[in-house]
This record gives sequence, C-alpha cells and structure tokens, in this order.
Amino acid sequence: MSESDAARRKREEAELRAVWDIPRGWRYLSNCNNQVVGLWYTGASFFFFLFAGVLALIMRAQLAVPDGTLVSAGTYNQLYTLHGTMMMFLFAVPIFEAVAILILPQMLAARDLPFPRLSAFGFWCFLIGGVFVGGSIFFDAAPDSGWFMYPPLATDTSQTGIGADIWLLGLSFIEVASIAAAVELIVGVLKCRPPGMRINLMPLYCWYVLIVGGMILFAFPPLIAGDILFEMQRLFDWPFFDPARGGDPVLWQHLFWIFGHPEVYIIFLPSIALLAMIVPTFARRPILGYGWIVLAAVGTGFLSFGLWAHHMFTIGLPSLSLGFFSAASEAVAIPTGVQIFVFVATLLAGRVIFSIPMLFATGALAIFVFGGLTGVMVALAPFDWQAHDSYFIVAHLHYTLIGGMFFPLVAGLYYFHPFITGRMLSERLGRWSFWLMFAGFNIAFLPMHITGLRGMPRRVFTYPADHGWDGLNLVSTLGAFTMAAGIGVLLWDVLRPGKPRAPRNPWNAGTLEWVAGDPSEPWGIRSVPPITSRYPLWDQRDLVRDIDEGRFFLPGAPEGRRETLVTGVLDAEPQQVLRVPGNSFKPLIAAVFIGGSFIATTFHWWTAAVISGVLGIAAIMVWLWTGTATIPETPEKDAGMGTRLPLYASGSASVGWWAMFITMVGDGTAFLSLIFAYFYYWTIHGAFPPEGSPTPDNGLLLAGGAAAVAGWGLTLLARRANGAGRPGLLRALIAGAALLALIGGGLLILAPWQAGLDSVAHVYPATVWVILIWTALHLAVGVLMQGYCLAGSLAGRLTREHDIDLRNVVLYGHFAALTVATTLAVLVLAPLAM
Repeated sequence: MSESDAARRKREEAELRAVWDIPRGWRYLSNCNNQVVGLWYTGASFFFFLFAGVLALIMRAQLAVPDGTLVSAGTYNQLYTLHGTMMMFLFAVPIFEAVAILILPQMLAARDLPFPRLSAFGFWCFLIGGVFVGGSIFFDAAPDSGWFMYPPLATDTSQTGIGADIWLLGLSFIEVASIAAAVELIVGVLKCRPPGMRINLMPLYCWYVLIVGGMILFAFPPLIAGDILFEMQRLFDWPFFDPARGGDPVLWQHLFWIFGHPEVYIIFLPSIALLAMIVPTFARRPILGYGWIVLAAVGTGFLSFGLWAHHMFTIGLPSLSLGFFSAASEAVAIPTGVQIFVFVATLLAGRVIFSIPMLFATGALAIFVFGGLTGVMVALAPFDWQAHDSYFIVAHLHYTLIGGMFFPLVAGLYYFHPFITGRMLSERLGRWSFWLMFAGFNIAFLPMHITGLRGMPRRVFTYPADHGWDGLNLVSTLGAFTMAAGIGVLLWDVLRPGKPRAPRNPWNAGTLEWVAGDPSEPWGIRSVPPITSRYPLWDQRDLVRDIDEGRFFLPGAPEGRRETLVTGVLDAEPQQVLRVPGNSFKPLIAAVFIGGSFIATTFHWWTAAVISGVLGIAAIMVWLWTGTATIPETPEKDAGMGTRLPLYASGSASVGWWAMFITMVGDGTAFLSLIFAYFYYWTIHGAFPPEGSPTPDNGLLLAGGAAAVAGWGLTLLARRANGAGRPGLLRALIAGAALLALIGGGLLILAPWQAGLDSVAHVYPATVWVILIWTALHLAVGVLMQGYCLAGSLAGRLTREHDIDLRNVVLYGHFAALTVATTLAVLVLAPLAM
C-alpha cells in the first residue's frame, strides 16, 4: 500500500470511528447502534430465560415426590403460568429478533439496519414489559390461569385478580416490540443487501429472517385482536367470551392458536437458520440444495397457519375439521424433513469438524427429530384424545422447542461468540456443558412420555402416591437439575474473565459477517463490497484485504453522518445512500411513556394512562421530526467505486415506504381477526344480529364512510398538488382531508350510539362497537399523520422534491380507506345478505 493510500485509510477510519462512536457513561443508554442494541436485547432475553428456568426448577422440586408441600397450589399456578409465558414471549421469539439485530447487518455488509431507533424503541418496550410481567410474581400478583389464558377462568375478575390484566396488557406491549423488530428486519433484508447480492445469493439466515418476519406479521396480530376483546371484557364487561350473552370462549382458542401454532415455527425456523450457517462452515462445503431448503422454509411457514385447531381436537370440532387439521399437521412434517435431510446430506458430503458448535448442532437435530415423531403422533386426533393435557404433551412440547430452538441457539452462541466479543469460549467447558445439558434434558423429559401415558395430567401441583408416577417424577426432577448444571457451566464460560482472544474468522466461514475485525470498532464493515457468491469469503479472492483498505462503497464518512447503502429488492443494484439517525434518548423516553400507559391501564388509573399515552405519542412525533426525512445538504454523493447515489428517496424507492407497507399488512391482519370474530359469532348463532336487536343507523354509517373516503381522495389530490409545486393548495387539501376524516370517524361512532347499542347486553353490539372504534381510531391516526405533513410543509421540510412523509401518509390512507370499506361491507351489507 502506498503512503497516500495509508494516509487515506487512516483518515477514513478516523471519520468512521468518530461517527459511529459508542457513548460512555449515562449516555450509553442513548445508543442506537445495532451492535449495542442487539447485545442488550440478547442479554435481556437470556436473563428472562434464566428467570423462567428457575421457576421451572421450583416446579420440578415440588413434583419430585408425591404430596409435595414446597409451594402452595396458588403459587404453583403462578409459577407454571409465568414459566410458559416468559419462555414463549420473553425468550423464544425475542431471542430470534435480538440475534438477528446483532448479526444481520454484518451478514448484509450494512453499517446498520435502516431504522436503528426503532430497534432501540423495541428493545426498551421489551425490557419494560418483561420486567412488569416477570416482576409480578414477587408481589403475589402474577397471572395464574396458564400461559394460554383460557376463558372463562381467565375472564372471571373475581377469580383471577389483576394477574390476567398484567398478562394481557404487559404482553400486548411486548408484542409491539416484536412487530417493530419484524418490520426492521424485513426491510433490512429486502433493501440493505450489498451490491450484487441478488435475492438468490442471500445467506440462508437472511431467507429465514425474511420468512419469520413475515410470519410474525400474520401470527401476532390475531393475538393482539384477541387481547383487545379479552381486556374489553375484563375492564368493561363486554361479553365476547360469555355464553350467557352470546359470546363464546372457544373464539379465544381460535385467535390464540392462530397465533400459537405458527409461533412454534417462528421459534423453530430462526434456530434452523443458525444451523444453516454452522453446518456448511464445519462441513467445509456450501450447503447442498440451497433452493430446496428455501422452498421448504417457505412451505413450513405457509403450512404452519393451517394447523391451529390441532390444539383443539378435544373441544368437539366437526369430523371434517378434525380430518383437515390432522392432515395439515401431518403435511408440515414434509418441508420440515426436507430441511433436516439437507443438513444431513451436507454433512455426509463434507469433511466435518466436530467443534463445540457442531456438537450442539448434532444434539439439536437428534432431539428435534424425536420431538417431531411425537408431533406426528399427537397430530392424529384419536391419539390426541388420549394424550391431550397429559405429561406426554409436556414432553413433546419440550423436545420440539428445546431441540428445535434452544440447542441450536447454544450452538449459535459458541459459533458467534468470537464475532461478538473477539474472545473464544472454552472447548473443555463447552463439552461439559453439552453433555450435562444433553443428558439432563433427556433424563428430565423422556420419562414424561411414560408419565403422561400412565395418566398424569399436566398443570397439577401435586399428586398422590402409588399411581406409578413417583419414580418417574423423581428422575425428571434430577434430570432438570442436571440440565441446569450444564446451563450454569455455559453461563460461567460466557462470563468468566481472561478468555483468549479469537483470531479473525476463527472457523474459516464463508459469509460476510466474519469480515469484521476488532469488535471494539463500532462501524461494522470497513467498506461495502460487491458480492458475486453465496460464500464470498471462500470464492472472492482478496475480498477481506480490499474491504479493509476501503476499496469499495462508503469507505469513509466525510460529512460526519451515519450512512448505509440501500439496494434493489431483487437484484441488489445500488439505489441510495441512506442517512441513518444517530444515538438518541427519544426511543427510551417514548417506550417509558407508552409502557406507562399500558401499566396504568392495568391498575385502572385512567387519567395517568391517558396522560402517559399522550406524552408517549408526543415523544414519537419529536423523534420522527428530528430523525427522519431530513433534507440533505446535496442531492447526491460519491458512494465509492465511481458511483454517485442520491441521499434522498421517496415512494417505493424509500425504506420508509416499505416499512409503512409492512406495518399496514400486520395492522390489516389484526383488523381481519376482528372481522373473523364477527363472522364466527354469526356461525354459532341462529340469527346474527339477534331478532329484535337494535342495529347501527346505516345512513350514519354510510355518511361516515363517504366522508372518510372523500378525505382519502383529498389526500391523493394533495399529493398531486405537491408534485405540481403548489404548496398553498397542498395545505388546503390536507386540512380538508383531516377535517373529513374527523367527521367520518365521528359519524361512525355516532351510528351505534344513536341506535342505543348496549355493548354489555349482548355480543352483537359489543362486536359492532369494537369494529367501529378500531376504524375510527385509524382515521384519527391518519389525521395525526396529515397534521404532521401540514407542519412539515409549513416548516419547509415537505417540498416538491422531498415528499417522503406525504407519500407514506397516502399509502396509509389506502389501508385506512380499505378498512372503512370493509367495515361498511360487514356491518351494512352482510346483515342484508344474512
């Protein structure tokens, strides 16, 4: 390297170091860098895992001998409810998002994900909600109706106390974090790949992130819709699950398991994604059947949404439903098996090195395959009738989840630890940890199959002697503590001081995340390279050296701004240099106030809930105003390699447009879940609406819908006026659109009010009310967005050339108009057809 090249490299590295510097002291909490936020997220998820694990050990100690007295029945109910809740909602799903936030940018050769403050906001929401839910057990206020919260027990406020509200509102807040992270990850994979990394050259991990992110958008919203109905019954006595007033508790099971069974694959697929990175590395060859494994992952995700009633075989479903869901439950084994066989074939075709990550990977495959076999068994309705709610199901669940999720995750921890910390974990301690965990797990859960077949029901806090369960339960308890010892060894290995420094790319992997050198350098990749291979570190000569010498895109930061590259969805052609916002306390402040609103609602502190919610919305608006859609000092810049790229993009070319579209897909799924509830009630009632029941005034509904649609039309005209360079007309049209939206929302609420629909008397008026409130609230959010655009125009931020906010609001308007049209079709036209 010449002296001038050395000086250039030193200057560029200093620029990057200054821009991406990690703050110290109390300002450390303002960090929005994916390396830091991902580490926080991962650490918090593991903390909740350990907490839930301690709860499990207390339960196993209680069940070690007959007639145990370690804890009372009430305490045991709280323990098993919180254990399942935290493992599912605070560990299994968040750890996927945490690990993805941590490693995905490096895998994509991106400096950061496109919305770093959204990642930080999601983390703080997750942490606040998790502490709120988990900490409830220290005040004897934890939920105690099971992690599935079945009514009517969970809706009976006289029996469950405040624990069910903590579960519902706390987890609803956490689900906000999950969906926020899903949006961030999907847009990151679609729009932030390095040049040349066409969609068929992406690492398999990126495919799995994309698939699972999409699954979250369709799986979590039905649970959010169910939570809304559930909490409306608990807070205001709306009878969604009360059969005496037309409700049905089975509706909750449908909404919960429409979420709950895809969630199993939301948990499983990201862990398989880790194996998809580990297996080729230690087989020393590219993965066999790349296209097959992608199709199998897509197929698994698709089929997982057709399995939910597999959990409801014993409630009295029609035979046709039993047959369909049983067949679907069997069919999902096909794409799952394809993924397993691809890994086995790759190992057989390669020269396998059995390091610690590979040891955990093979253990994971063995355990998961066994759990999958018992899954095929319970997919058969006659067998499920016998095994349902027995310890056989407990064993099957844990074999599937621990084999399919936890062991691959530990394999990933050993694999990526050098990448994250620059230090190597111990080979000797790793083997101790593996064998203690592997043996302990099988000792704990294998006997539970027999315990269940001998008739022991799940969720019991004690049992009598001489039922043939005594010895099996004692063995299971010993196994659980053995597994806990293995986790303890793992924890010591991670936390112990003096670990040896890792060489760069210690496993000789082929994907881009291993380009990173010293983890203390906050900038991520030194320069963004063009890619021509699925395993560029194996196939592209001198790639690492050229990246380090800054020979590719974005080698420095001369303007003192954080930047990453935006590329095309399919072909990854460079499209934009994206300015990403820097560190800020605003995501933390917004999360605190939004979380405060949820927490205050739990305790019925209505004034505090409203004030906190308003402050949270205000914090988000300030965050958006100061950190997004800023007008650059120049239209374009030299991005490196002789390429000039724009610094600003709007419409479908912008990452913000994609984020809005993806968010609205999830929002629309929640709305369709409420519509599903309406038609579900129609199927179980002879007449719906009931004979003689008042119905909302169709004239008011149609007038409200017409006003809302007219407001949407004015928003479209406002976009055209802005494109024509007429700011005065733009502002008038936006103001008119906002006024029409307010009038439309008001008329939609007035229609049931004037007709006297009593939401407490029967489920029909309650369902009408909740659909109309949902629609009106979305119109109100649209008004808030229109006001934001109006302020942007007045401040000179929204111009003819810089119109990203307006285009995003128009996109939101499309979804809001579709919501209004669907509401009118259901409430006005459907009763006429019925």
